[in-house]
Amino acid sequence: MLNFGQFRRVTVLTGAGISAESGVPTFRGEDGLWRQYRPEELATPEAFARDPRLVWEWYDWRRRLIGACRPNRAHHTLADMEAGLPDFTLITQNVDGLHHMAGSRRVLELHGNIWRLRCTREGTTHEDRRTPLPDLPPHCADCGALLRPDVVWFGESLPSEILEAAFAAAAACDVMLVVGTSAVVQPAASLPLIARQRGAAIVEVNPQATPLSDFADLVLRQPAAQALPQLWERWQHP
Repeated sequence: MLNFGQFRRVTVLTGAGISAESGVPTFRGEDGLWRQYRPEELATPEAFARDPRLVWEWYDWRRRLIGACRPNRAHHTLADMEAGLPDFTLITQNVDGLHHMAGSRRVLELHGNIWRLRCTREGTTHEDRRTPLPDLPPHCADCGALLRPDVVWFGESLPSEILEAAFAAAAACDVMLVVGTSAVVQPAASLPLIARQRGAAIVEVNPQATPLSDFADLVLRQPAAQALPQLWERWQHP
């Protein structure tokens, strides 16, 4: 049995499962089909260069769906953990911004954030939560260049600074919570293995078995919104 009271350096990795509990669609597979397009056909630099308006219409639709969702108890519990623990890092594969909405501040967004827009010329970013956006495709107010969603597309590398910080947090933690992720998408899937190699305990929170399950010190087969509040209660009152 893990003694959670002994853990001082905590890293959390979250995936699509925690957002699905808030009603965020996965936008992948059959459920992700939009018009006659699949995400793999639209979320690419090539698609944006070919037809930026089409790509933005899809993202505008996604933003409207996500905008109707709210953080669940798992998101709020992670924000409480950040406030209550001395060393806490949250790494997420999600782009929906729900962790920030719940109050988390030390968040490493591996795949970006759908609410941020990035200038294709200057690289500057800003948040814009309007749905729908008034003009598609949007343009930079400063230089007039096209804006794109500040997310990582297929074929693009993850932001190096964010990725380096994520690997550092995995290597330095006492315990890593892996919440609602399939543990197969790289490079995020490597983070729990790095933590384990450095001696950290691994706690998996997922209703489904994953490739990580056999390596975890504790597996909670419950939805995150149920498991995390209970886990945090045990943590505070061991």
